[in-house]
Amino acid sequence: MDRQFFDEMYDANGVCRPHYRGFANWLENTPQELLAQRRREADLLFHRAGITFTLYGDAQGTERLIPFDIIPRSIPASEWRGIEAGCIQRVQALNLFLADIYHDQRILKAGIIPPEQVLANDGYQQVMHGLDLHRDVYAHISGVDLVRDGDGTYYVLEDNLRTPSGVSYMLEDRKMMMRLFPELFSAQRIAPVDHYPNLLLETLKSSSPLDNPSVVVLTPGRYNSAYFEHAFLAREMGVELVEGADLFVRDERVFMRTTAGARPVDVIYRRLDDAFLDPLAFNPESVLGVPGLLSAYRSGNVVLANAIGTGVADDKSIYPYVTDMIRFYLGEEPILQNVPTWQCRRPQDLSHVLAHLPELVVKETQGSGGYGMLVGPAASKAEIEAFRQRLKARPEAYIAQPTLSLSTCPTFVEKGIAPRHIDLRPFVLSGRETRLVPGGLTRVALREGSLVVNSSQGGGTKDTWIVED
Repeated sequence: MDRQFFDEMYDANGVCRPHYRGFANWLENTPQELLAQRRREADLLFHRAGITFTLYGDAQGTERLIPFDIIPRSIPASEWRGIEAGCIQRVQALNLFLADIYHDQRILKAGIIPPEQVLANDGYQQVMHGLDLHRDVYAHISGVDLVRDGDGTYYVLEDNLRTPSGVSYMLEDRKMMMRLFPELFSAQRIAPVDHYPNLLLETLKSSSPLDNPSVVVLTPGRYNSAYFEHAFLAREMGVELVEGADLFVRDERVFMRTTAGARPVDVIYRRLDDAFLDPLAFNPESVLGVPGLLSAYRSGNVVLANAIGTGVADDKSIYPYVTDMIRFYLGEEPILQNVPTWQCRRPQDLSHVLAHLPELVVKETQGSGGYGMLVGPAASKAEIEAFRQRLKARPEAYIAQPTLSLSTCPTFVEKGIAPRHIDLRPFVLSGRETRLVPGGLTRVALREGSLVVNSSQGGGTKDTWIVED
């Protein structure tokens, strides 16, 4: 892989790319003071709307505003069509994989994935074995994390199939840009994203065999890092936001407590992990879930989106096999490629990783949010040695990848406009068909040289434009 950074806005000769020209002209003719004023307005509006996330373990208070950058990430529509097709193909294969491993296990019998990597995986839920789901959809909502390397090629960095978050920031970033800079949207054709809540509700309703099922969003509560998003999506869809205590199970049916009495619930868009869903079936200490929920689910009386046991498909030790899944289940070549990955559980891979730690990114197979990882080129000798001991002690818990030269996008920082590294998370909805809204969440690493874009690690967000060619 080429190690030069791909700049989203300018080519190697410093010439503005065609899909950015409209924005570049506007930027050139807009006084810096006006831009600074609009940035302050954006911060104020985000603060008033309560668009925050919780930073666990932070001594300065948990509620944080996610930094919003007013320079958009722009993608030409022709390029987007390839991304969209690749994401749809990938999520279809992952859903087929989940249906297979909880039924016939053809891919394991064919020797494509070692059975122990699936069946002994923490995300594999034995209670799902043999359970038939409507339309065979396990991951109704998926987030596919994409990065662009130095040669301009898109790679899938990871798949998020449990409870992918961030779509509220995609929607709020667009609202903010349209409010602050309406002239930009009248000057060019930018694909809309505001129909996402309608598509989400349609997807959730289609997950049930009933004609007009009742839908709720189940949240762990206001102390969860993504609580703003849970409340936002419930409001946008016009459905109830509930906590575990608001629901109960009677005769293997789920009901919601209301002032007018018990109301049946048919579809639960759950935003809490498997372990906390039902204290009778999983973690008995959980006060967030609903006792008896699993029995109602296994009886087919309620739909959970996403299904229990989807976590096995986004485990980082399963990720290297997704391209094989596409060939096995769909008989197609992958449109989007994986990042080359070493599985530390394999002795020869571990030897390579230990010999090249300063050059690699090492991740926990069950990790998320940018925690528990080593970015070799940015780590101290002491950090590398500490990680070396962790790898030797539990090699099966880690994978390693080359340090990608993530693409950059001009970004407003304290010193003015400077390039910062970005990624992209499109959101894929699987119902009667598999669909995306044109765009996604662009995350930006605000620290100079940083490759970690997660909000929990100081990253921000940008509006993502799909621009007609």
